[in-house]
Order: sequence, then C-alpha cells, then structure tokens
Amino acid sequence: MRLDPLSIPYRIAENSLQVGGAIVFGAVAGAGSSDFLEGALIFVGIALLGVGLVAGWNVAYHRRFRYELTEDTFDIQSGVFSRRDREIPYYRVQNVDIRQNVIQRLLGIAEVRLETAGGGQTEATLEYVSRQEAERLQSEISRRKRAEEPEGDSTDEQESTTLFAITPRELGILGFVSMDLRLVPLVLVALSVFGPAAIASVLPDVDQLFLIGPLVGLGTIVALAIVSGIVSMLQYYDFELHSVGEEYRYERGLIQRYSGSIPVEKVQTVSIRENVLARWLGYASLTIETAGYAPGQGSGARSQSAIPIAERDRVISLAQSIEPFGDVTFERPPKRARERYAVRYLLVALAVIAGAYAVTLVPDISGPWYLAAVVLVPVPIAAHLKWRNRGYVLGEDYVITRNGFWSRRITVVPNYRVQTVISSRTIFQRRRHLASVVVDTAGSSSLMGDDAVAADIDADAADRLREGVADGLQEAIRHRGLGDDTTPGEEPILG
Repeated sequence: MRLDPLSIPYRIAENSLQVGGAIVFGAVAGAGSSDFLEGALIFVGIALLGVGLVAGWNVAYHRRFRYELTEDTFDIQSGVFSRRDREIPYYRVQNVDIRQNVIQRLLGIAEVRLETAGGGQTEATLEYVSRQEAERLQSEISRRKRAEEPEGDSTDEQESTTLFAITPRELGILGFVSMDLRLVPLVLVALSVFGPAAIASVLPDVDQLFLIGPLVGLGTIVALAIVSGIVSMLQYYDFELHSVGEEYRYERGLIQRYSGSIPVEKVQTVSIRENVLARWLGYASLTIETAGYAPGQGSGARSQSAIPIAERDRVISLAQSIEPFGDVTFERPPKRARERYAVRYLLVALAVIAGAYAVTLVPDISGPWYLAAVVLVPVPIAAHLKWRNRGYVLGEDYVITRNGFWSRRITVVPNYRVQTVISSRTIFQRRRHLASVVVDTAGSSSLMGDDAVAADIDADAADRLREGVADGLQEAIRHRGLGDDTTPGEEPILG
C-alpha cells in the first residue's frame, strides 16, 4: 500500500524552508548582477531549481514508500537512494497515534506514528495517509496485537464506551489552573538588565521609570500566564477518552488534532495531579504511564492524559476503574522530617539575607538590607506544607505515594507492575533515622527519574515498605503470571 497522493503536494509545501532557502540564495546571486534582466533570470532559475529538487525528491519518496499489514508484522519499505526495510512485530507496538493540523484536516490526510516498547523515539511514521486509512490502521493493528480473528466487515464495530469528555467549563478551568509561570524568573532577569535602557529610549522624558519597570514586569507575567493557559486549552480542546476493547483511545486538540491509543495491558501507573489552583477549586487531572515510552519523543507526551481536568472525586473514580484501590489514608513522614525541611529552608533564607548584606558592602550602594529578613517568615510554613503533602500507603495489591505542594502528585503502583524497589539514605537522613523508598516501574517516569517515592519516612518503616512491596510483587507473580502482562523481554527485579 502507498501513501495518499495528496501527501506529495503537502510535503512539497511542508518543505518550504528548503524552497525558501533556494529563493533567498537566488535573490542574493541575482542582486550581484549589474544587468536587471540577467539578475532576474538567475533568481528565477535558482528558485525553480530548488522547487524542482524538492518536488522531485517528494515524488520519489512517495513512489518508493510501501507499507503492508502481514500476519505477524507491520512492514515498511522506504528510502529514495538508500533503501530501508522494517518489520515491526505487532506485540511490540505500544501506541498508534494519529495527528492532524488544520490544513491536513481540510485535505483529509493524517500522520500516523507507531511507538514501540522500549523505544526512545517513534519507530515508524506514515506521512501521510487518508484519515479513513489512518483509523483503519489504528484499529487493525490493535486487533492483531490481541491476536483476534476478524469479526464482520470492520474492526470499528468494537463496542466503545465514553469515559470522559471535557466540557467548555472544564476547558476554561484548565486554562486557568495550567498557567505556566516557569519562564517568569528568566523574563524578570532580562527585564532588569535590558528594560531600563529600552524604556528610557522609548520614554526619554519620563522621570518615574522606577514605577514603569514594575508595571512592565507585572504585565509580562500576566501575558505569559494568559498565553500558557490558551495553549493548554488549544491542546485539550474537545478532549474525549473512550474504552474500546482492550485499550483506551483519546482525541484532543483544535489547531493540532491528536488521536491515540493506550493499551490496557501496558498501563504501569496512574497518577492524580493537582497544582495549588486546581486543589483550591476542587479539581485534578489524571495521567497514565505506559511501558517503554520515552519523554519528549513521538507524538505528544508519553505520560498520557486520561483526564486533563475534572472534579477531584470524578478523577479518583476513573483512577479506581483503571487500577482498583479503595479509600486510603496516607502515612506521613515523622515530624523530625519536618524539622529537616525547616533547617534546609532556613539555610536558604540566611543565604539570601547574607547576599543582601554583601551588596551593601559595594561602594556607592546602600539600603535597608535587613528587610531581606522577611524571607524568614515563610520558612516554618513551607516546611510544614512540604511535610503535610508527603506520604505513602501500602495496600494488599498496590503501593501509593504522595509528594509535592505546589504541584501534588499521587501515584498508584500495582504490585505486578513493580520493576525494582530501592531504599536509600543520605548522610543527612541517617542523622535523623530517615530513608526514602523508590518504587520503579517500566513507565516513562522511570526514564525521567520521576518514580513513585515514599520520601523521608522512618528508616524502619522504609525497610518494612521495601519488603512489603517485594513480597507483594512475588505474590502477584504467582497469581497473575506476569509473562502475559509485562513487556516482552522485561523481567521484574527486586532491589
């Protein structure tokens, strides 16, 4: 089978940078000629040559690209000068993503991306097939992964249950709570360095520049917050999550439309996430970690959003439908861990005060450096909030961890998905008889170093937790037979 014929003109237009480079080169070359007609001919000739090369390459790419669904593998033949043949076993396919931008939707074509277990990037990309063909490939590969026999004339007849559909109100709340202010410190530094000169050049007769600067900084912060909120709304516009057979399927996006599948058997952990604003409003989000995904690769986040935003009770209900767990009561770290946090924040506060005093030692600089002592006020509050929002639960079939105040994450790890259990103690933890237990899975959080962690718990409790999770894994192996649930080639490891 071949790619859609409309992929040829679209890919030519998509490679506009190459054409644009040829045109710019032609313009520079033509400008060097003293004769206008000669310069124009040089410009047109080089531009047409660039366009012709791009068009010829994409025509050849289309003619030499083949894909086929065989009994056991998805085969792809590609390459213009250097041929490449790939056979992708169905059992290795993690996800089949479909993505469309606005122009692609108007043309009726779509990009299909195949993610495989353990891969650090997209294994195969089809640029581009018709939307109907993309949906057929998604359904057919899913069916063949499960080694099902064809039923009827179409695999699209599988029963689909809508688990979640975002409402306009929830989309607006998502934009509000997802305002990303991580760039604010960098912007403020840039404004402090270049802002005064820029303002003075624009408003040279204004004496109150010290008032304009803070207003510009505040306006920039507000603008960044609004833009980040709008981006989130565009990404999750018309978000829907469906249960189809043995997988979850989602669709989302306004400008860039995404459609993907999440195999149920590949789910490693589920995480309930809520930042301060969402928690204040009673909302949260739910993400699903799947085996073998690497962050930043492929189409979209490897930690897939099952619910981008919804009322917290609804999020917990769906999380329990994916990985059954009942009502839980978290066991917090001992109070001596809170004292450790207070000492840590106190040292940071003292460093800030010392820095403020050191600045006054510079000639011609003076000021009430002691006002920096105000940073001491939030020290005990910050230590208490960090302690209060940490904890863990060891259940019969799972372990749950909780961490974070500004952005709190509750992670549910089924025992049968555990890869390693590691307890560690830094030199400062040993002084207070504390330890941390890391529960590692095959999900993308492990690749990011963002595993489920029971942090700063009592050292004896850490040993019991590590042994309890290890025993739970062995029990799960005996009762579930993990050979059918883990990714092929992966074995659980006890640490």
